[in-house]
Amino acid sequence: MVALTDEEKAMRDGRDGDAVAAAMDLLIRYADALGAAHLCETRNVAGTNTQPSPAKTKLFEEGGWSKAFAVISLDCDDDIEVPRMKVPTCQLQHGFGDDALGIMPYSERNIELQADAESFYSSKGVNVLATCTPYQVGNLPTYGEHIAWMESSAVVYANSVLGARTNCEGGASTGSASITGRIPCWGNHLVENRYGSHLIESGLRMTGFQDWGLFGYFVGDAVQEARPVMVGDLGQPDLADLKHFGAAAASSGGVEMYHIPGRTPDAPTLEAAFGRAAPPGPLHYGEAERRAIYDSLNSIGNSEDVDFVLIGCPHASLEQIGRVARALEDRTLSAGTELWVMTPRALRAVSDRNGWTATIERAGGRVLTDSCPAMSRAAPTGTKVFATDSAKQAHYLPAILGIEAWFGTTEECVDAAVTGRWRGSLAPAAVVR
Repeated sequence: MVALTDEEKAMRDGRDGDAVAAAMDLLIRYADALGAAHLCETRNVAGTNTQPSPAKTKLFEEGGWSKAFAVISLDCDDDIEVPRMKVPTCQLQHGFGDDALGIMPYSERNIELQADAESFYSSKGVNVLATCTPYQVGNLPTYGEHIAWMESSAVVYANSVLGARTNCEGGASTGSASITGRIPCWGNHLVENRYGSHLIESGLRMTGFQDWGLFGYFVGDAVQEARPVMVGDLGQPDLADLKHFGAAAASSGGVEMYHIPGRTPDAPTLEAAFGRAAPPGPLHYGEAERRAIYDSLNSIGNSEDVDFVLIGCPHASLEQIGRVARALEDRTLSAGTELWVMTPRALRAVSDRNGWTATIERAGGRVLTDSCPAMSRAAPTGTKVFATDSAKQAHYLPAILGIEAWFGTTEECVDAAVTGRWRGSLAPAAVVR
């Protein structure tokens, strides 16, 4: 049974009200099921409360947002009032907002309900960042900090690139953590569970965004939920590269943490990455493996007529938006093709000031916020074939929406938006000699 401090016992016993007591009851049951010896203190929670799913909508109609929070986030059927968040808490991506009205087949009622939920939860202290990349817009945990985050691509980034500590949490655990400041201390919170398990040796040089996506998809498929350590001529990846790599690895597998010796904070050396244990024999990544992954991601594409191009999964960085804008200078989208760039609202504001949004919109594209087609299960009406530079979206969206997919570079995707045709191909990799 999980050991509790006096403070945690007081919360469990109702000192801070019924909602906190219910949250502690859930966290204790959760910790016991996991075999956690104790709870971690956390001051950083990233969850999702505001998207009006059918279940949340029904509960809201029965008893308001407090009822929805009690049932979904606290596993509690009692009528209780949601208190103010005890620790800094942010809302991750949710459904589309009012900037999408008239652009896609997404319920106006859902947009209205979500706006109402935003008002409710922000009054309780939730920061509505509305993005799968909270680390891009103000929620940047420090090295070694215990956090409680949902969203697989954010979790792998936080653990690996920032050196924070979190498991891939759910709505109930993050909801309970937000009003208690506690989360079960197990898995990635423990140092001994953060060392590398597999050695991946790349015989190819990483030369750009697409290479990191292909490499991530290979690594995730190879190790599944384990902790890979990558070596080779990997160069100096930027935020977008590592965002893309982690999201791909978390999609083809369930990777929540990886190491790149000399690049990620828990692995200053190869020895440190494995906790002084002898590294295992390496798995090799070469041109044949790269080609196989590319072919796999493009295996659902048959028709070369592209209806829809999606950029920004995980949500696009400023550099990614700028690349799209530069590629669209003095060009116009094909009449039968739509282009959406998904990004956080905070970055959309910078894009507006930089003139990038205007450039993209002049060409016929859109810069949208808060959500993505996979999260909201919505794409332009009549979409049959889409193209993307995201390995994660190429993995998920065909199954979610029943459409064909093409995966390529950002520039190939922009070309598809302009021509209405897929003309992408895999360029030869730079082989390490």
